[in-house]
Amino acid sequence: MNRIVSSPQPDDASQITDKKLAFVSSDTDEAKHARETLAAQYGEVPHADADIIVALGGDGLMLETLYAQMGTNKPIYGMNRGSVGFLMNEYREDGLRERLAKADTTAIYPLEMTATDDNGVEHSALAINEVSLLRQTSQAARLKISVDGRVRLEELICDGIIVATPAGSTAYNLSAHGPILPITAQLLALTPISAFRPRRWRGALLPDWAAVDIEILDPEKRPVSASADHREIRSVTKVSVRESTEKEGRIMFDDDHGWDERILTEMFRY
Repeated sequence: MNRIVSSPQPDDASQITDKKLAFVSSDTDEAKHARETLAAQYGEVPHADADIIVALGGDGLMLETLYAQMGTNKPIYGMNRGSVGFLMNEYREDGLRERLAKADTTAIYPLEMTATDDNGVEHSALAINEVSLLRQTSQAARLKISVDGRVRLEELICDGIIVATPAGSTAYNLSAHGPILPITAQLLALTPISAFRPRRWRGALLPDWAAVDIEILDPEKRPVSASADHREIRSVTKVSVRESTEKEGRIMFDDDHGWDERILTEMFRY
């Protein structure tokens, strides 16, 4: 699945500069001031009427905005006014429309999680970064891992496991020593958290069309929660994860410091 949307060509630049903009900001004074300044300088329309959404804050705000605009075909251009800004561009007040005209646009396909709780109720949620399973008590989790209907691990004893998209590979997945994936890679990272048995298993790289099914073994004694980004389901008995083939978000990066460059920088960070 191709994640790169063609950047505007020079002949289209004037059209981009005429696009209608909407602004969204986090609740910090710094971000709210930036929104007021930019809206006054470049004009603002309601989100429903906008061609491009400009997000001012940190990565959390970018994820919230991507969720809100999922499937609308509206690209999100973020500028960092928060503490973490991996998904954001550098904040500058001047030349915004020129930056938008040159920006690269990347398509984001979220994971679809279906989690069944201990009452048999199914819960569905989307994850732009990752789906993670975590033990709820001092007892390690016991998990059975299947990929495309075939059992790959009969028993994984661990603190948890992560299914990460390329977008999320530099987040929780990286903290758990998982691989960093180029944003154009048609892959998912399957990364264990503190695996005890099999002790040498370090995870797997899967094609993005793979279906991952995780069964919780002994869920009463060893309860497990499942999270799709920030939405958590407690006491699950099984979890299914697929990449969405229908829903899409779009994120814009400055052409001189795009997502590929950011990921390469992370790969060589020491």
